Amino acid sequence: MNDGVNGVALAVFIFFFVLVTVMGFLAARWRKAANEHTLDEWGLGGRSFGTWVTWFLLGGDLYTAYTFVAVPAAIYAAGAAGFFAVPYTILVYPLIFTFLPRLWSVSHKHGYVTTSDFVRGRFGSKGLSLAVAVTGILATMPYIALQLVGIQAVLDVMGVGGGENTNWFIKDLPLLLAFGVLAAYTYSSGLRAPALIAFVKDTLIYIVIAVAIIYIPIKLGGFDEIFASAQEAYSETNPPTGAPRGALVPGEAGQWTYATLALGSALALFMYPHSITATLSSRSREVIRRNTTILPLYSLMLGLLALLGFMAIAAGVKVQNGQLAIPQLFENMFPDWFAGVAFAAIGIGALVPAAIMSIAAANLFTRNIYKDFIKPDATPKQETAVSKIVSLLVKVGALVFVLTMDKTVAINFQLLGGIWILQTFPALVGGLFTRWFHRWALIGGWAVGMIYGTVAAYGVASPTQKHFGGSAKEIPGIGEIGYIGLTAFVINVLVTVVLTFVMRAVKAPDGVDETEPRDYTADAGDPGVQVELPPATADSKH
Repeated sequence: MNDGVNGVALAVFIFFFVLVTVMGFLAARWRKAANEHTLDEWGLGGRSFGTWVTWFLLGGDLYTAYTFVAVPAAIYAAGAAGFFAVPYTILVYPLIFTFLPRLWSVSHKHGYVTTSDFVRGRFGSKGLSLAVAVTGILATMPYIALQLVGIQAVLDVMGVGGGENTNWFIKDLPLLLAFGVLAAYTYSSGLRAPALIAFVKDTLIYIVIAVAIIYIPIKLGGFDEIFASAQEAYSETNPPTGAPRGALVPGEAGQWTYATLALGSALALFMYPHSITATLSSRSREVIRRNTTILPLYSLMLGLLALLGFMAIAAGVKVQNGQLAIPQLFENMFPDWFAGVAFAAIGIGALVPAAIMSIAAANLFTRNIYKDFIKPDATPKQETAVSKIVSLLVKVGALVFVLTMDKTVAINFQLLGGIWILQTFPALVGGLFTRWFHRWALIGGWAVGMIYGTVAAYGVASPTQKHFGGSAKEIPGIGEIGYIGLTAFVINVLVTVVLTFVMRAVKAPDGVDETEPRDYTADAGDPGVQVELPPATADSKH
């Protein structure tokens, strides 16, 4: 790692950072609405995005700094087990093809802004809606923090901020400035800012991956040499564990972990609030259907990107924190000017999803906590004002996490968020297809899944952590090591089914379902289909 600042790379990075900052503020004028003081406009971009804008937005949503930093870092540290992200992104698209168009239709018909809005309307339960909202906010916080860790990794490699002995304020000042800019243009432009910036982000990512997958192997002697070097490195003993560092192919003992982590992650990905926010911002049901068919292009990119972990080993990259491996690889292998382009791709790849995530979490708080429990008669303008403020507070929380916690555990806390968000699957996806589940049973299943998942994750140790050291543990009754989130999900579903039978038997009161079967297939162009505003919102217009 360079002792000083890489001035050329930093200059290129600053150029692109200033470019997207200007775009972020100008986005407020892009497709400007007559009344911008509504969550539909600030938080969903006016529900007006077409196929390509939605594709870039969803890609910007899902192809994050986690992808660029943590996935190759996992392969750098442990081998092919880190490739679990590739099959799960393959599994997820057929899955979302079945339910996302239904969610878009019913949300468009009734003016739902969040998943909790739908759950409340479908099951007539503010308690279940609150559970989904709180889970979404909790799961999103470490995800935003991970984006800021990505920015910090790039800054560290460029030599910005000084060494470990530098005053904490000077060391973290660049990250604080990046956070301030992100907060400012998100507050000003809402979802339009990351939607516009996503075009620059994805273009840079495509260029960097295309160059890296060709240029770096040529410099390292080809893929044969890369894989041979990786195999040799993985065969070395890891002193803390006494076992080999990793493997090019997961061993038999790790296959359950690999498969369950891939499946559980696929089920969880579009439960995250930011994924749904990007989905509901599109202008038609058909836009969603088309996007589920072209988004797999990102999976191809992900597979190529993951190979960078092997390249970092072959290039002799040595870092204490694996999350610095890929930025350091770029620093070592690329000319300074193109290293700056690569660093900009990672940095902007953090800003776009962080903006969407903070907006999504703010919308959940505003619609399903503030409006439902604190101020039911809030006007659209008041909702928007509260959501803007909460989006800032969410970013502050993530920033505190990054500045006070060990950076190496960021990925594990994000995986804990995945365990939590997966527990909302029965209420959301189940509710899109059936009303059979009882609202109280869903709350019971959610609570059991959350408790089991959190306690099980707390008990996982690693060589560097006593608690929350990973997301895999022995599956009860099977004896294999598997993803805790999927085990908790199965327990959640079993409890929900059993309690539903009990509630039906004792004739416990059902909530009122405000939806109709035809709502789930409605499209924007259908005759008579209009967005229905909640009563308090509708009254406030008069």
